[in-house]
Amino acid sequence: MDANWSFLTNHARVLVCIARDQGLRLRDIADVLGITERTVFGIVTDLTEAGYVVKEKTGRRNRYRVQHHLPLRQPGGRESTIGELLGLLTDSTANGVEDKSAGAGLARAPHTPATLLGRGTSPQ
Repeated sequence: MDANWSFLTNHARVLVCIARDQGLRLRDIADVLGITERTVFGIVTDLTEAGYVVKEKTGRRNRYRVQHHLPLRQPGGRESTIGELLGLLTDSTANGVEDKSAGAGLARAPHTPATLLGRGTSPQ
């Protein structure tokens, strides 16, 4: 079985990293995802130009903020939001996004960005 594929695109994986920590440097995101810093730069540029991420300068560093209310880019059907997707992929209590699954009795496994994105093992 080929292990060189993933259910999530690099765009989604970068978005998850930013949602988990708005202060991550592009270099840090690249290290976590195992892709080049140049690739991350291109993806963040795509996400910023599409309006999904807002880039803010803080001193010498950039901070990135996900626009949770925007709809996903998907054809037809009900328009889900970026926040709904990120709520499924991240621990939404850690990033200030309301966790709609909490009342439904859904258990959440502990994850780090590396384990969620397919690098490393889940903590026990």
